[in-house]
Amino acid sequence: MGKIVFFEDKNFQGRSHESSSDCSDLHSFFNRCNSIRVENGNWMLYERPNYAGHQYFLRRGEYPDFQQWLGFNDSIKSCRLITSYKGSHKIRMYEREDFRGDMLELTEDCPSVFEKCHHHDIQSCNVLEGSWIFYELPNYKGRQYFLKQGEYKRFSEWGSLNSKVGSMRRVVDSY
Repeated sequence: MGKIVFFEDKNFQGRSHESSSDCSDLHSFFNRCNSIRVENGNWMLYERPNYAGHQYFLRRGEYPDFQQWLGFNDSIKSCRLITSYKGSHKIRMYEREDFRGDMLELTEDCPSVFEKCHHHDIQSCNVLEGSWIFYELPNYKGRQYFLKQGEYKRFSEWGSLNSKVGSMRRVVDSY
């Protein structure tokens, strides 16, 4: 079971709201979010209601201001508890839409997609085992995208506006 606490002000101050499950609209609980304490579980946070906008992956820990979770602003309007997966992880990424072109299969975290496959663009992918977080920039920086098991025929299906993937991580209990 997960538990996350949102605070309106930095350093865990101000009005707060605690959650232990998915919430598609947090706007009635707080106006802004400047700090977060994740007591249990892995969470995906979203800038807008209904799991839209910028995405932020948070694992157990304290985040005293929104820059600590690589936030672009103090807007968190929805959240999802990400179920931990204990098995192996496997993803196949393709240079073209609809699983065409060169394919790269990974089973481990990748701090630089460019070093691994010599290009930044991932047009489609198939998550065969586990869940993954794509990052727009190398070394787990920039915009984040959560991918659960399933097929993604084009980058827009994982919520991205472009095909640039700089790094990626498996969703595990801790790294």
